[in-house]
Amino acid sequence: MSGFSPDWLALRESADRRARSPTIDSAVAAALAHLDAPRICDLGAGTGASLRALAPRLGPRQHWVLMDHDPALAAAARRELCAQANAAQADGPDLLLDWGGRAIRVSFAAADLAADPAAALAFAPDLVTASAFFDLASAGWCRAFAAAMAGAGVMVHAALTCDGADAWLPPHPADAAVHAAFQAHQARDKGFGPAAGSLAGAALAGALTDAGHAVMIDDSPWRLGPDDRALIAALAAGTAGAAREQGGVAPDDLAAWEAARRQAASCRIGHVDLFARPAR
Repeated sequence: MSGFSPDWLALRESADRRARSPTIDSAVAAALAHLDAPRICDLGAGTGASLRALAPRLGPRQHWVLMDHDPALAAAARRELCAQANAAQADGPDLLLDWGGRAIRVSFAAADLAADPAAALAFAPDLVTASAFFDLASAGWCRAFAAAMAGAGVMVHAALTCDGADAWLPPHPADAAVHAAFQAHQARDKGFGPAAGSLAGAALAGALTDAGHAVMIDDSPWRLGPDDRALIAALAAGTAGAAREQGGVAPDDLAAWEAARRQAASCRIGHVDLFARPAR
């Protein structure tokens, strides 16, 4: 699986938080409301952004398992959660947080998710969540994951899965060529087989439906503007870099596109959020 730096995750967290679907987050909160201390396993947890976004919507006691293959990100998550909590203390390898009056236990786990789509089930979760994760996985991996979650009766929440519905303003002559190259790069193997990329939301929804879950899905696009200059510039550079690596865009056209997009007035980067629960 491709790595992500703490700096990139920090840069995007505000945009992610604004983009999350309130409808989906509310459905997740309602589904967990009857549980005294829901157990939530966060796949590809990074620095703990999903906890920071979702925990304030949940009840007074929670147990989160942050699962990530990168020990540096797990260490960063531990530091950031301790710094941002009202109070934090260690309990063996776990953290005990006072998060706005909520008592949250945080466990940390490393797993080879590519080899074991069912790895989260080792922690008996009520909900498995992930943010900006499933577009890295293959359609086959999504099917195996969905079958495992359905077999265990576990709810699934997928936030900010790219759907390819991107638009930059003002338009640029190279937009179509760069977008095509970028989408082709997104479909490369990220460690889980050929990535589903912009088709991941539909692939996951279909797999979960076939496995017996009731699925709801909603748009959750980034809408970036003048206050997001640093993120827009980083996004332009990353998109151009991927397109350059993929090939198919004339170098001069790509350079002109990147220069223009670093100064773009605004952009919309398409994502979808999904929530699935056992139908019976």
